[in-house]
Amino acid sequence: MNNAATQPADALGEVADGYPKTITLSGQEVEIRVFGAQDRAQVLAFAQALPEQDLLFLRLDITEPDIVDAWLANISSGATFSLCAYAGGEFVGYATVERNPARWTRRVGEIRVNVGPSLRSHGLGRSLTSQIFDIARAMGLKKLVAHMTPDQAGAQAAFKRLGFVPEALLADHVEDRHGDAHDLVIMSYDVDGHSGYMDDPL
Repeated sequence: MNNAATQPADALGEVADGYPKTITLSGQEVEIRVFGAQDRAQVLAFAQALPEQDLLFLRLDITEPDIVDAWLANISSGATFSLCAYAGGEFVGYATVERNPARWTRRVGEIRVNVGPSLRSHGLGRSLTSQIFDIARAMGLKKLVAHMTPDQAGAQAAFKRLGFVPEALLADHVEDRHGDAHDLVIMSYDVDGHSGYMDDPL
């Protein structure tokens, strides 16, 4: 029997087998599980209940059923892996990593994290991000990027605390839901350098 490194598909399966799992945040139990078609209605309800300010800057407009269906299709194809969180039976957040389809950037993945207002500032975002890092590593990704606008100061601060660094600023690169143009900040992180933040306080 050889000692060759585990192939990405096997490594991803091993990590995914660790779900669902339960964590405790501020005395509240939160279940983290692999996101799939069974969560479609819940994520739509979650997105549609987000504050208007949050909706302005959604990378994907997951208030729309067709967009959620496309997300689920990407999961089925293996291009995307997502985790979601439930507290008291309520969908309260998600983290997703999407592999870039272009061959020359196939080791780069985009990470997106969204936590509902009820569990912000309790460590859920950091926990989901740390876990999605493990997923990204199992997928064979070497670098993660996150996209946000300069207006999203809280998101930038959170990613900086995790070790992401600003890599580019693109002027008037994105439009919000009202058609207004905004600059785009691209932050990046070396996956192999991640040391884990699961138990750190936010």
